[in-house]
Amino acid sequence: MDHKALIASLPADERQRMLERSDAKGLLHLAVHWGLIAFIGWLMMAGVPGWQALLVLQGLLIIFCFTLLHETVHKTPFATEWLNEAVMHVCGFLVILPPEHFRYFHLAHHRYTNDPEKDPELADAKASNLLVYLWRITGIPIWREHIGQVLRNAAGWAQDDFLPEGRKPRIRLEARVMLALYVVVVLLLAQGQTWLFWCWLGPALLGQPFLRLYLMAEHGRCPPVANMLENTRTTFTNRLIRRLAWNMPYHAEHHAWPMVPFHKLPELHEIAKPHLKKTSNGYTEFHRDLLDDFS
Repeated sequence: MDHKALIASLPADERQRMLERSDAKGLLHLAVHWGLIAFIGWLMMAGVPGWQALLVLQGLLIIFCFTLLHETVHKTPFATEWLNEAVMHVCGFLVILPPEHFRYFHLAHHRYTNDPEKDPELADAKASNLLVYLWRITGIPIWREHIGQVLRNAAGWAQDDFLPEGRKPRIRLEARVMLALYVVVVLLLAQGQTWLFWCWLGPALLGQPFLRLYLMAEHGRCPPVANMLENTRTTFTNRLIRRLAWNMPYHAEHHAWPMVPFHKLPELHEIAKPHLKKTSNGYTEFHRDLLDDFS
């Protein structure tokens, strides 16, 4: 059974229930995620003994705002439209990724998942050998791409095929606002506001390699076929990682039915579980298998 047959097999009332979004559940999850970022940042600014040990944890919390950005692109974490949009833009700013541009990039990725000719995620070189694998894990290529995208968009040079012509002015304006805010951040840093580095930028640099390792598992080693239960991997992991990533380790389920909100994905997983074609028992298993491919 492929993903389309799976969804069609569900009763109409169950399909409707699976699509119900919730401000309450979204805001509770958000309060914990952003509340931890604020609390750890406060501990760092207060100079508590051993605050340096919190840098990686802070980095994980900040950089995994990417998974929340990813969800808000689909407009699913919250029932209220403006909440999705506001949170999307904050997350995009934190991880230096223009969200409106990313929305259309990501929708194209969903439309052409793992299609070597059309999936924009495949435009960058995948980890085809150990050196490329290690280079990608550093996060340097993705930071370069994100910053470059902000600059290209601000200059009006974003001409990707997946961008609707009518949205290009908005994408240009968004990038220019982001760029202006980053200039303010640089000026504040130059004036001695080093907390911006220690509470945000530095941790994000430390967290990015973990996000790279996480994201490689989503479609790595999956075949270029149309069935979302086969071209996308679900990774079985612990509750903490699932919460940090807004349940996106249930990634085949998300691709099978992108409009299902994060809090319904565990339920969808139980339905889809017998039909999943690509799974890994943890991220260690996936990377061990990937490294074996290089040998």
